[in-house]
Amino acid sequence: MTRGRGYALLALVVAAIVALSTAIYVGVASDDGLRNRNALGDGRAPNSAAPASTGTWVGTWSTSPSAAEPGTETTGMADRSVRNVVHTSVGGTGARVTLSNLYGQSPLNITRATIAVSAGSGTAAALADTMRQLTFGGGPTVVIPPGRQVMSDAVRVVVPHDSDVLITTYTPSSSGPVTHHRHARQTSYVARGDHTQDATGTPYTERTGSWRYLTALDVLSNESDGTIVALGDSLTDGITSTPDTNSRWTDVLADRLRAEIAAGRDLPRYSVVNQGISGNQVLADGLGRPADNPSGLNRFGRDVMERTNVKVVVIDLGVNDILRNPRLADPNAILNGLRTMVGQAHARGVKVVGATLMPFYGHRGYTEAREAVRQTINAEIRAGRVFDAVADFDQALRDPYDPRRLRADYDSGDHLHPSDKGYARMAESFDLETLKGSAPAKL
Repeated sequence: MTRGRGYALLALVVAAIVALSTAIYVGVASDDGLRNRNALGDGRAPNSAAPASTGTWVGTWSTSPSAAEPGTETTGMADRSVRNVVHTSVGGTGARVTLSNLYGQSPLNITRATIAVSAGSGTAAALADTMRQLTFGGGPTVVIPPGRQVMSDAVRVVVPHDSDVLITTYTPSSSGPVTHHRHARQTSYVARGDHTQDATGTPYTERTGSWRYLTALDVLSNESDGTIVALGDSLTDGITSTPDTNSRWTDVLADRLRAEIAAGRDLPRYSVVNQGISGNQVLADGLGRPADNPSGLNRFGRDVMERTNVKVVVIDLGVNDILRNPRLADPNAILNGLRTMVGQAHARGVKVVGATLMPFYGHRGYTEAREAVRQTINAEIRAGRVFDAVADFDQALRDPYDPRRLRADYDSGDHLHPSDKGYARMAESFDLETLKGSAPAKL
C-alpha cells in the first residue's frame, strides 16, 4: 500500500468515527428526558435517580415493621390500593420510599406505586400536581421477596416540612401476611382496585390505623444535614396521643428544633424519625419467625443503623423489660443491653442520647421491687455510665410530691403513658444542645 492510499484510508476511518459520534450525541440530546418522563407516566417532572437539586438525603419519616397483620394470612391486600398517610419532619425537592415484605410468606408483587402531597389533614385526596409515579430500578413494578425490603428510585417532587404525604401501593395478588406497623396514630386509607394515581381520594372508603408495607420516606433536603432516630417503645410510638394530630414527643421535638434554628439558634439541622414499637423491650423478642416486636438489641441495626444519614439516636427503652418480666428484672442485664446498642452506634460514629425511665406508680404492673429496678437503671443513666448524654424524661414528667408517679396533667390516665401535654413536655425538656457533636472517638 502506498503512503497516499494509507492516508486516504485513515481519513475515511476518522470521518466514520466522527459521524458515528455525532449520531450518538444527537440521539442522546434529542431524548430530552422523554424516557424518564415516560417512565414517570404522568408527563410532568421526570423521575430521576438524581433529582435536579442539591441537598442531603435524610429521613423525614419512618416506622418500624412490627408484626404480621392479623387476618391477612390468606388474602393479604390482594386487589387493593393502600394509601399510607405519613407526616414529614423536614422538606425536600426529591423523595424515595422503602417498602417491606418482612412478614410476608410469598413474594409481594407491587405493580404500581405513587407519592403525592396530601390535599389536607384527614383526607385521602392529593394535590393533583404533586402526584408522581414511583419506579424501582427504572420500572413501575417491583417484586419483594419474603423477608426483604426495597427502596424506590428517587423522584422529583417538592415535599414541604410539617406536611402529610400520601404513599400508595397496589398489589394484584396476595403475599400472605401483610407487614405492618400497628399503632400508627394516623389514619390511612384503602380502596378496592388500582387507584394509585387517583387524586380525588373518592375510592378510598376504608380507613385503617396501621401503616402497611411502607417503612421509610427519605427526602433530598436543603433543610437538614442528618437524621435523629428515636428508638423506643409505646412511649415513643405515642400510643395514647390523639390520632391525626402528630402529638408524639418526636413530632413536637422536630417542630421545636426547626423553630429554634429559624430563630437563629446555633443547633444542628436534623430531621427526626420515629422507630417506636409499642411493647418493645431491650432484651426480649416477641413470638414468631421473624419475631413480632423484635427486641431493641435485635432491631438496632435495621431500625437505626439502616436509616438514612443518621447522626444521633435517642434510646428510650427499658420500662417493658421491667413490667413484662414475670420475675424481677435484672437491672444489670437491661443496662448491658443498652450499652451494647451504644457500642454499635459508636462503631458507626453515631452519638447516643439516652432517656431515663419514667414512673408508673398506679399502673397494674407496679410493685415496690420493680420501682427499685427503675431507680437503679436511672441512677446509672444519670451518672453518665450508659449514654453520651441524657434526656431526663423521668424528672420532667414525675409528680414533684410523689416521684413514683406521673404528674396528673401529664398522665393519660393509665399511669404509664403520657397525655398529649405529657408528650409535649418530653420534647420541651429535651436539651437540644446534646445534639451537638459526634460520638466519642475510639481510644
